[in-house]
This record gives sequence, C-alpha cells and structure tokens, in this order.
Amino acid sequence: MGIGGVGYVLWQLRRILNYERGNNAMQAIAEAIQEGASAFLNREYRVLAIFVVIVASVISSFLHWQTALCFIVGAVASAGAGYLGMYVAVRANVRTAAAASRGLHEGLRVAFGSGAVMGMSVVSFSLIGMTILYLIFSGDPNQLVYVTGFGFGASSIALFARVGGGIYTKAADVGADLVGKVEKGIPEDDPRNPAVIADNVGDNVGDVAGMGADLFESYSGSIIAAATLGASLGTEKAAAFIGLPFLVAAVGVIASLLGIYMVIGEEQSPTEAANIYSKFSSLLSKLAHLLKPLVSRIDERATLEDLLGALRRSVWGASVAVLGLTLLTVLISGVSINYWLVILVGLIAGNAIAYATEYFTSYTDKPTQAIAFATQTGPATTIIQGMAVGMLSTALPVVITAAAILLSIWLGHKADGSITAGLYAVALAGVGMLSTLGVTLATDAYGPVADNAGGIAEMAKLPAEVRHRTDALDSLGNTTAATGKGFAIGSAVLTALALLAAYVTAARIENLDILGPTMLPGILIGAMMPYLFSALTMMAVGKAAHQIVVEVRRQFHEISGLMEGTAQPDYKACVDISTQGALRQMILPGSLAVVVPLFVGYLLGKEALAGLLIGTMSSGFLLAVMMANAGGAWDNAKKWIETGQYGGKGSDPHKAAVVGDTVGDPFKDTSGPSLNILIKLMSIVSLVFATSFGSGWLAF
Repeated sequence: MGIGGVGYVLWQLRRILNYERGNNAMQAIAEAIQEGASAFLNREYRVLAIFVVIVASVISSFLHWQTALCFIVGAVASAGAGYLGMYVAVRANVRTAAAASRGLHEGLRVAFGSGAVMGMSVVSFSLIGMTILYLIFSGDPNQLVYVTGFGFGASSIALFARVGGGIYTKAADVGADLVGKVEKGIPEDDPRNPAVIADNVGDNVGDVAGMGADLFESYSGSIIAAATLGASLGTEKAAAFIGLPFLVAAVGVIASLLGIYMVIGEEQSPTEAANIYSKFSSLLSKLAHLLKPLVSRIDERATLEDLLGALRRSVWGASVAVLGLTLLTVLISGVSINYWLVILVGLIAGNAIAYATEYFTSYTDKPTQAIAFATQTGPATTIIQGMAVGMLSTALPVVITAAAILLSIWLGHKADGSITAGLYAVALAGVGMLSTLGVTLATDAYGPVADNAGGIAEMAKLPAEVRHRTDALDSLGNTTAATGKGFAIGSAVLTALALLAAYVTAARIENLDILGPTMLPGILIGAMMPYLFSALTMMAVGKAAHQIVVEVRRQFHEISGLMEGTAQPDYKACVDISTQGALRQMILPGSLAVVVPLFVGYLLGKEALAGLLIGTMSSGFLLAVMMANAGGAWDNAKKWIETGQYGGKGSDPHKAAVVGDTVGDPFKDTSGPSLNILIKLMSIVSLVFATSFGSGWLAF
C-alpha cells in the first residue's frame, strides 16, 4: 500500500505540473516564492542534519546502533515527505491562480491535488519506512524497541520543522501586516510591500512542510505505540495485535484515495496527462465510472458552506470506506470485533473534534461573528472576545477525547480482560483516527496553496472575478487549516497516552503513586513545559517580526517611488531576515523537548518522568486547542468584516480585527501547532530511553 501510495503521488505530481502557469507576471512572482521556500528549507535541513548525526551517535553509544539507524531513517523519511509536499505546493499556487481564471472548481481541483501529494506522501513514506525496518529486524527480541527510533527521528524533524517554519511564516506575516495594512493602509498581498514574498514563502514552509512533518510523526507514533503495546499483551495473538495497526493504516491508503477522488474526479487537467488514470487499466476506468456520482461539483455561485461540504464529504466517504475495510481486516486477523469498534470510536472522535474546531473558527458561525461584533469597540475588546472564544473551545475536544479514551479502554478490557488491552485499544483508536490521514491532510495542506494563489492573483492584478474565486478558496483554506490543527491536537493526545502506556511498560513501572516523592514534582514540571515552550516560540516570533518591521519601514522610507508603485521593493532582504531569525530562534525550544525528559528521568527517576509526561499532555492539550482556535477565529473575524460587515475593509472595526489577527498569527501557526509535537516528542524520547532510567540520582 505504501508503494502504491508513492505511485499515486508521482502521478498526481505530474498531473499538477502539466497545468498552465499563467502570464509572465504570475510566473515571476511564483518563482520568487519557490526560491525563498527552497532556500529556507535547504538551510533548515542542513542545521537538522547536524542534530540528527549528534543524536544518532548518542543513541548508538548508549543504546543500540539499530535504534540509531531507525532514528536516521525516520528523520530522513519525515524530511523527505515535508520537502516533497512543499515542492509541489510552491508550484501549484500559480497553477491554482491560473486555473481559477477558468472556474472555481478548476482552482479547487489543482489546490486540493497538491494537498493530496502532501497527504499521500506522509502516509506512504511512513508505512514503507516502518514496514521495511520491522522486516529487517524480524526475529530480534528487541525488534520493536529499535523501531521506536523511527518515531524519535520523525518527531525531532517535526518539532524543528514546525517551530522553524512557524517562526518564519509568522515573523513575515506580522511584519507585513503591521507596516503594510496598519501603518500604510495598503491591501494584503500588495506587491509594494517588501515582506509580501516572505509572507507567501512562510505559508509553505510552516503550513505545508511543518504540518506534514507534524502529522507524519503522529501517524508513525500511533502505529509504533499500538504495536509496542500489542507485543506486551503476551498472548498467542500477539503477532495479530502487532500487525493490526499496520494493516489498518494500509487499508486507510485505499480509503484516502477514494476520498481524494471525490473532490478531484477523473478528468482533472486540460492536458493529455488527464487520461493517464483512465488508460491505466480497464478495471480502474470502470471503477472511476462507477464512482463518478460521488464526485462533488462546484459551481460559480458556491458559498463557503458548499465548498466545506465538498471537502467534508470526501473525509466522510473515506471514513466509511476505512470502516468497511478494517472490519474485514479485524475478522481476518482473528482478534475480537471490539477492536473494530475501537477504530470506529477513533474515526468518530476525529471527525467530531474537526467539526467542533470548524464551529469555533468558521466565519459563518456565531463564535467568530461575536469577535467581529466586538471589533466595533476597538482592539482591546477584540482581544478579550478572541481569548474567551479560544478558552471556551477547549471544552468539546476535551469531552470528546475523554469519552473516546474511556470507551476504548472499556472495549479493550472487555475483549481481553486486562488494562494493557484497554491501553492497546486507546492506541488503536489513535491509529483509526489517523487512518484517513491521506485525505484529511490534503484538506489542510490545500490551504496554503489557495492562500498563495490569492496573493499571486492580487500581485499580478488579475481580473476581479479571478480574485473573487481565489478569495473564496482562501477563506475555505483558513477553515480547513483550523480543522486540521484540531484534528492534529486530538490525535496527539491519543498517541501521547499510548506512548505513555508503552513507556510505563518498557520502564517496568509497576505502580504510579500520585503521592510519591517525585511524582507530583514531575507533573508540575510537565504542566509548566507547554507554557515555557510557547513563551519561547512567541518571543521568537516577536524578535524576528521586529526585524521585519524595521526593514519594511526602511524600504518605504528610503526607496523613492515605492509607495507610488513605480519602484521595486527588495523582497530578498525580508526573506533573508525571516530565514536567519527562524533558524536561530528554533534551537532552544526544540532542544528543550529532548533534554528535559532525559534530565528528569536520570535526575528524579522513571516515576517522575511518567509524571512529567502526564503534566505535559494535560496542559499542552488545553493550551494547544485554545491558541489554535483563538488564532483561527481572529483570522476569520477579519475575513468576515472584509465581506462588507461593519464597514468592510479600511473601517475602524477592520483595523481592530487586523490587530486581533496579528496577535492570533503566532498563536495558531507557531506555538499552538508546535505543542502537538512537544507532547509526542517528549513521550517518544522517554520510550526510546526507557530501559536506561532507574530510581534517579536524587532518589529518596
């Protein structure tokens, strides 16, 4: 299935690259974005290569060379998936803008197709990497211990990619908005703004490469946690318990392809490459004909709800397909039917969290419109209302996740009569939630492409109807990005809980005593970590944004004719500032996630480390939801006003909304999403080093 997924990725990539790129002005803008994104990612990966070599050497020296090898493979696979996703995204943006000139549905197909490349790359690379490593070490009693290194490598790349990309994108975005929209009163994506290219670059390195690495790590971690717990069950069905999460992920590839097809359809491109799918075989051609009624059709009068409906149907269709396929898988595996019900629980929980996130961030719903209403009395009330919406939005995801955990544990315990079976069921629910990642990530990675397409349409001065279509796609992208973050946060908690259970098993902790001398300090340190981490990443955005603001002001002051549009700004200067600031500022918060668990584990002992993971998971979950949803709601409140509400663009409420959006930018695109990875990376580090921890150097 992994190899089949890679084949689809290559075909989809060729299809997208065969689309027209528009006029010369559009191509010049797109090439500047491509150069900036490639320059940042190449420099970031050179820094990460040094980190990978150092950590692999430490693992090889203190644990096993096999674990170090798996660590390197996980890091390379994660980086490769992120790079491929970004490669197609920065080429699909201009093609989306050109396709939008032919119609709204054409633009949606191109942008969503690029997201499909990201989604299918993540699941395919992960499945191939873990399966090959699992087979290589087959027969070795430490087989699953080694493969945990794959998750460690994926988590490390994910955190630095998310933090570095998040700092880059929000420094450029905040800097561009503060000077361009607030001080100079020029529109978003105005070519006169020197930070506009850096802003468009940031959308790709943060929300495509960064999000891809984030969910690559969640996907891999959920499978590793489930397989590790399955092995610890020690029954005659242990092999089936180990293999089941791999098989669920594999059939999820098929289901994801169905979901993608429901958006894109068969006739996708005006070039001859459009017929490759139908020519591939008569069987596929007949299948495509049978499935054609499922494909969503979008007309020019489509509202945001219509566009959201098309993407929702694709995710729901994939979920139904994966349920049917996993039922067969569970029956063939010979395990209890309860484990199929657990997969159902995971899928329902994932979709429920996404829907709850959509409600709190979509501008067609009351919470976001309440923020827009608050802008009438200024920035202060805008911030107050946005914070309140973010805090309120934590309730539903917590209740949904708690219910999923309780129901999964009950079903697992009923099936095999042990608490370990219950925890295995929680891990399997996480795998079920992520089984349709190929299509759910496509709906998320679509957003930055649509955003860039709107920017290119604005800068290239395309006709009003084209910009109207790209604005519609961009607004949809804001909502899908928010739901993607909600989905990532929910899956992170299930994965982290499963990894915690795997750590407790591997570290041979028989009893977690909440009143033990080191347990409560561990919990408190863990609860503090998300706040310390968020503070460091928020300050990093502030420092880098300050440099961007100074540079943009300098150019407007010193370049004669820039404001009048008769002179060209120096885009590369802002790109360089964002790149240097992001790479320099990402090191400290990224390193903390690796160093703190080791420090606590060796100093206070393995029980304190379990407490650390509990505290981080609890506070990180709530803080991540609050920040992501508050940021998304502020952004869409601004979009709601820009549709003509409360005076529209340029009004005082709009200016207040821009301030709210600027505050929310690092919330939703830097600190909030990075907390998902912090939770999981700390858990996977603990699992990898579990056997080396004892009672602690400061043990009583």
